[in-house]
Amino acid sequence: MMNKKLSLYQVDLKYNRDLAKYDENVLSVSPQIGKSGRPFIGVLVMVNGKEYCAPISSPKPKHETMPKNFDYLKITERINGKEKLIAVINFNNMIPVHKSVIKKMEVKIFKNDPPNIKTHKRFLAKELDWCQKNADVIQKNAQKTYRMITEGKAKPGLIRRCCDFKKLEAVLEKRLAALAKTTD
Repeated sequence: MMNKKLSLYQVDLKYNRDLAKYDENVLSVSPQIGKSGRPFIGVLVMVNGKEYCAPISSPKPKHETMPKNFDYLKITERINGKEKLIAVINFNNMIPVHKSVIKKMEVKIFKNDPPNIKTHKRFLAKELDWCQKNADVIQKNAQKTYRMITEGKAKPGLIRRCCDFKKLEAVLEKRLAALAKTTD
C-alpha cells in the first residue's frame, strides 16, 4: 500500500521534447504538431527505484470500448448513477522524471482565478481525487507495465505502443550528469 498522497505534476516541455527525440512513444506536447495546449500532466509513481510520471490524457472514443488492461486505467466519475469516462492514465507512455523537470499542479481554486482556470482546476481536482482513491492500483499497474516491458514478457502490441523505459532512464541519467557538472 502506498503511504504517499498522490499529486498531479506537469513535465517540463523541453525535457519532454528531449525524450521524444529518443522514443516516438513519448507523448508529444510539441506546438509544431498542434499539441501545445496539451501539457504532459500525470501522476508520479515509484518504479524500479525511480520516479516515473504516468500521463493522464483526455478520453478518446476508442477508450470507451477498450477492455480492462494493466497498461492503462480509465478515470471515471459517477453522474446520475452512471459511470462517465473523464480521462485515462497511460502507463505505456510513462516517463522517468526528476524533481528538476516536474512542477506540482495547483488544483486549489483562488478567488482571482479567471473562469476558465477555475473550470480547469475543478476538472483536475476530479482526476486527482480519483487517483488518490485508486493509488494502489495505479502503483501496481505502473510496476507491472514496467516489468513486462523491461523483462521482455510483453506481447508485441504492447511493445509497439510502449516507451522504452531503459532507454529513457539513460537519457535522464545523462541529463542529470550534465546538470551536476554545471553546478560543480
